[in-house]
Amino acid sequence: MAVWQKNLWVLVVAVILCGSSYTMLVPFLPIFLLDLGVTGEQVKMWSGVIFAASFLVAAVLAPYWGRRADRSGKKKMIMRAGFSLALVYFLGAFVRDPWELLAMRVLQGLASGFVPAAMALVATATPPEKLGFSMGIMQTGLVVGGIIGPLVGGVLAHLFGMRLSFAVAAVVIFIATLAVIRLVEEPAVAPAAKEGSLLADLKQAFGNRILVRMLLLLFGVQMVIMTLQPLTSLYVAELQGSLVGVSLIVGVIFGLSGTASAIAAPLWGRAGQSRGGYRILVAAFVGAGIFNLGQALVGNIVQFGALQFMVGLFLIGVFPSINVIALGATEANFQGRVFGLTNAANQLGSMVGPLVGGFVSSLVGIRPVYFLTGSTLLVLGAYVFWGLLKKK
Repeated sequence: MAVWQKNLWVLVVAVILCGSSYTMLVPFLPIFLLDLGVTGEQVKMWSGVIFAASFLVAAVLAPYWGRRADRSGKKKMIMRAGFSLALVYFLGAFVRDPWELLAMRVLQGLASGFVPAAMALVATATPPEKLGFSMGIMQTGLVVGGIIGPLVGGVLAHLFGMRLSFAVAAVVIFIATLAVIRLVEEPAVAPAAKEGSLLADLKQAFGNRILVRMLLLLFGVQMVIMTLQPLTSLYVAELQGSLVGVSLIVGVIFGLSGTASAIAAPLWGRAGQSRGGYRILVAAFVGAGIFNLGQALVGNIVQFGALQFMVGLFLIGVFPSINVIALGATEANFQGRVFGLTNAANQLGSMVGPLVGGFVSSLVGIRPVYFLTGSTLLVLGAYVFWGLLKKK
């Protein structure tokens, strides 16, 4: 087996474990806030703040970590992030109030960068003709983690409470990091002709029009995802009329969406390689937008779960296409920084989304938020079609 293939499969497993450790916690934070004593309408706003805090810190640091990955090695950045996250998750098991949970989320933002560094390492080692396939497989790994995590987290929270979930997440990300140390070989990449500064890197990146457009699209789609994620458990409770068993039901629903994404991600990756990333982006945005709008109209949990499956089937097509287009517009010795910037765009969208969702849902309820996010996805699809694809 070639080195790039070995790295790919080891890092896919590592990303699955990383994604699992993350998603066994984050979807259930609004419920954990109830356990910590937050009541009534305050839960929605606290959820927005708790979600946004980590993403703000991660967004600010992402370009720096991307630069460090290019200079010091992607593997070292994976190790830094993995061991730091293990410690932060472990500390999360002992929080006593929402302010301590907020502090834990800030520390989580400081520790971020595992997945972008893993993606960058794979991109560096993969032959160009296999890049779309590899990015699709890596995205599938992240999605599989997104299936396993909510299911495990939902069961743990239902049977034992959230605190055990934090401890289990710490062990899982620790194991993933050890696997990378032991099994991954990082290839040598020629350094950039000029080291420059972080400001110079940003100037170079923002002078690349294709890269900037991909970053804006990433910001938009991640904002949509994270506008809804903190509200999902509350929407499920609203649909069934009580909080009984909500953790378990939410875990199953996220698992359905993740299953759809795992099925579709490699297919989207291959299609983007053969038919062009822009066409795939249009199809993914439009399909996800239509089914997302439908979630505002559901009358029960079964309908909601079915539409979550369909959204997952389409929305996952966005990420490998954006990554391949962005990587194709940059040189190999800049790819760590590319993933740092894409991570920053993701984190900024993840910061803005919960604040938007918390604010809008507090004013008009949760259902209109699904209209807003579905419409946003359709607008992004129209932008790609008329603004990018038609101009090629």
